Amino acid sequence: MSPITLRQRTLLRALAHSLNPVVSIGEAGLSPAIISETDVALKSHELIKIRVHSADRQTRANMLAELCSATDAVAVQHIGRVLVIYRPASPPRIRLT
Repeated sequence: MSPITLRQRTLLRALAHSLNPVVSIGEAGLSPAIISETDVALKSHELIKIRVHSADRQTRANMLAELCSATDAVAVQHIGRVLVIYRPASPPRIRLT
């Protein structure tokens, strides 16, 4: 997916604020099942929160990059143990204007 602008990122962060995490990544890390579940969640919701139970910030950042690459999504936010990613549906339900 193409990168998003700062204004679009700000809008997506505001929309994600009230969301609950729909995917949870345990201490075992990423697996094909987690990637598949993330893909299904993105198809349903476009914008999702993911809770990561790893204590290491760099590990969480690597997971975010890998998830975005595997699902063709874009990273919106990484705060603490919560990741927010976005991938537009076809047709998009969230207007980024």
